[in-house]
Amino acid sequence: MSAAPGPTAKTERLLNLVLCLLYTRRPLPKSRLRDMVPQYASAASDEAFDRMFERDKDELRELGIPLVTEELSGIWDDEPGYRIHERDYALPDLTFEPDELAVLGLAARTWAQASLAGPAAEAIRKLKAAGIERDEDSLVGIEPRLRTTEPSFDAIRRAVIAQQTVTFDYRRPDGEVASRRVQPWGMASWHGRWYLTGHDEGRGAERVFRLSRIVGEVVPDPKAPAYAVPPGHDATASVRRSTSGRPQPEPAVLRVRAGQGHTLRRRAQSVEEVDEYWSRVSVEYGDVESLADEVVGHGADVVAERPVELVLAVVRRLDGALTAHGATS
Repeated sequence: MSAAPGPTAKTERLLNLVLCLLYTRRPLPKSRLRDMVPQYASAASDEAFDRMFERDKDELRELGIPLVTEELSGIWDDEPGYRIHERDYALPDLTFEPDELAVLGLAARTWAQASLAGPAAEAIRKLKAAGIERDEDSLVGIEPRLRTTEPSFDAIRRAVIAQQTVTFDYRRPDGEVASRRVQPWGMASWHGRWYLTGHDEGRGAERVFRLSRIVGEVVPDPKAPAYAVPPGHDATASVRRSTSGRPQPEPAVLRVRAGQGHTLRRRAQSVEEVDEYWSRVSVEYGDVESLADEVVGHGADVVAERPVELVLAVVRRLDGALTAHGATS
């Protein structure tokens, strides 16, 4: 089996070195480490090994790993020994102030609908098991809303990693839906939205796709020929270029239930109290699809009133939810 290339090989070598130094009962000379770490054993010469080992020592120390040098006795009395004391390497017990616990709880709620929901919940359970409780009351009025995964997020991420051509339906800003066949190059988050960059085979050029506009299933093509991502491709730079020069924000009018929709109220240009149950909120938006996602995320507490394109986008999402649950609109 060939060695892993580039940074991967270096990471594996450093990890193997840390494991050897961490779990040894006595200091190890570098001659022994050369035998124990596979990447050292394959060094072309003694000089190459010495240079590699010296660089690795410096890098571990720069990373904050407490590698120490100790004297040896016996047959290696002319060599120094190396080891990592577990007591210095292990993290100390963690304690949290009340405000820090509030932030942790807020983060867990923020990720509730995202792909990190499981790890976030597990972290909170571990805190509770350790006897640490967060103050729920300190979070009243805070409405975290962070969504890093549109329905297509995981499928697109897998396609980017595997460099596998995919086909999907894509909704343009004017509402028209068309099929796209794309060679994924990269993903980037820009201004709170996730984008895919890649080669659009139908147009024969690089294109940027907003994940929130992908409709339905992302279908990989395992028989598609292999392709190479252009050297130096910067997904964030591509997204930045594609989103520059967008039209100015437009106003939208929403009906928001009393005591709800705090994120909308905070950025509203105006808030009119309709009655004791509802407020009429005016907000600006740059993309109708993103605002529709946000409105639907509030459930029955927010109703889109205008413009018509926003109302239609919200209805489209609600119809999709009904269909997904076996109902009809």
